[in-house]
Amino acid sequence: MKTLVWVIAAFGSGVVGAIVYLNLVRVEPAAAYDVNWTAFMIFIVVIGGIGMIEGPIIGTVVFFTLQQTLSEHGAWYLVIVGSVAVLVAVWVRGGIWGVVSRRFDVSLFPVQRRVRLHEP
Repeated sequence: MKTLVWVIAAFGSGVVGAIVYLNLVRVEPAAAYDVNWTAFMIFIVVIGGIGMIEGPIIGTVVFFTLQQTLSEHGAWYLVIVGSVAVLVAVWVRGGIWGVVSRRFDVSLFPVQRRVRLHEP
């Protein structure tokens, strides 16, 4: 079962990588290893929720929604996205999915390990 899950995850990662490079039109290391990718991934995990499978999924939806709706505003797009990240990191412990799962006691994936955040 672990091998099957690993193969499915590797296949999904390969497909996403192929789509990204098809979108870039050229293949070079500088296109993939940019600091923006790291910043985007950290934003997605912080917004969605750390330690749960659902968190990055929700964070991805929020990130791409913000990106599509605010992209026409130029540099203000980055200011707004950064402000959202700071507000969620400071006031929403565990990200959006962390709040939803604690409040409604819901889980999309029935078997998961939760990372316990030290809450005051």
